[in-house]
Amino acid sequence: MACLDQLSAAQIAAGVAAGDFSATEVARASLDAIERRDGEVQAFLQVSADLALAAAETTDKARAAGEALGPLAGVPVAFKDNMHLVGTRTTCASRMLENYESTFTATCVQRMLDAGATPMGKTNMDEFAFGSSTESSAFHPTANPWDTGRVPGGSSGGSAAAVAAGEVTVSLGSDTGGSIRQPASLCGVVGMKPTYGAVSRYGVVAFGSSLDQVGPFGRRVEDVALAMNALAAGGRDPWDSTSQPVAVDFLAHLNDPIEGRRVGIVPALMDAAGLTQEVRDAVSAAAKALADQGAELVEVDLPNIASAIAAYYVIAPCEAFSNLARFDGVRYGYQEQGCATLAEQTSLSRAHGFGEEAKRRQMLGAYLLSSGTYDKYYYPAQQVRTLITADYARAYEQCDVILMPAAPRTAFKFGELSDPTQMYASDMFTISNNIAGNGGISVPLGLGAESGLPVSAQLQGPAFADASLLTFARAIERSFSPDGGAPVAPAFAGKGGELA
Repeated sequence: MACLDQLSAAQIAAGVAAGDFSATEVARASLDAIERRDGEVQAFLQVSADLALAAAETTDKARAAGEALGPLAGVPVAFKDNMHLVGTRTTCASRMLENYESTFTATCVQRMLDAGATPMGKTNMDEFAFGSSTESSAFHPTANPWDTGRVPGGSSGGSAAAVAAGEVTVSLGSDTGGSIRQPASLCGVVGMKPTYGAVSRYGVVAFGSSLDQVGPFGRRVEDVALAMNALAAGGRDPWDSTSQPVAVDFLAHLNDPIEGRRVGIVPALMDAAGLTQEVRDAVSAAAKALADQGAELVEVDLPNIASAIAAYYVIAPCEAFSNLARFDGVRYGYQEQGCATLAEQTSLSRAHGFGEEAKRRQMLGAYLLSSGTYDKYYYPAQQVRTLITADYARAYEQCDVILMPAAPRTAFKFGELSDPTQMYASDMFTISNNIAGNGGISVPLGLGAESGLPVSAQLQGPAFADASLLTFARAIERSFSPDGGAPVAPAFAGKGGELA
């Protein structure tokens, strides 16, 4: 009897295609794992059992009819709850959208379904993706499967935790300033933010339109590469003006050697304030592992990266203020009753429908875009963005990828970071990549020597060199997970999810 969390996405798809087990059996194993494990983890906001079983039945009928199956046939996948899927609610973990039913399906979700994936449900997140711990969800926090007294990271914490707990094989999240890579690091799974434009954002509720990107989580680099193939299939999405055609097979060069290729190290980042010694040691071990495989380590400089957080927290709130203005309680969403005027109703609907962090960021954005303030902050922040992008371009003239931490520390306890500025610093190593629009991936390195919690390294690469990132990520995986893939958190391994 095999357990679902012991199988890779490729193994599940191959097993379904060969008839070793059915997609329905896999879906039921995933539902069983969710039922047994999610009471402690609370990764899900909605489990779509009916949709999952219907999709699995469609896959099984296609196989019985001799039809070709997709590369993700029968693979259980979960979606962050800012992604539309017909038949589910899309709440963004906010009271504002608590009862909103999706009227269409996001392109990224549809492409996973077209590849044969089984939709298991919608995962928890920080409200409207504003946060780094999933504590700002209006409904409940999500726990880190490695220690349920600690956070899973955010804002895609539910998606990371669902994979780490072995409830699903793959999940999708969104990354505006590190919201895939940081929770992947804290939960000990692989998490990838592709280059801006590589994956369609159509149907994903916007936070920062010039920063947002959709990407996959998995316990193996191969799982993430498979998901990337599905997300890029079909080419450019005409419904997203920023979408670009990505004609790349992300599996083709996954296991290529890295001998003679160059890995950039930024000394200033390895000495950054707030970086714990166990994370520093783990990233240094990753650098050594790459060097042992023949890569050349070169020092590079990103002189303006220290300004990335300051620039981000000008640009992102401004874009959030603009995007969230549509949630006024008039056309849809939370609506205050018994008001004398429309203005009063709109004001109270927004005041009571949004949580504290969502209101904080919108008010900051409103201030930064106001007359007399715009020129002082917003315009200089965009100038800093240009400088950071140029810094990366110069660095990539000297190297193929840059290696750095994904998060400054391991998972912290609930309530430990009560100061918003402390929370914002959780993304100190990821934000610059969103500002530049390049790709990045978090790769697990095992458990920290001091904390016993997951630690990870981050690889960043030039725009649309995401396949190369996966090659280097697989090289790290070969050294740190020779059996292939990150383990399920021990407390949840084998706890439900068996395939007969």
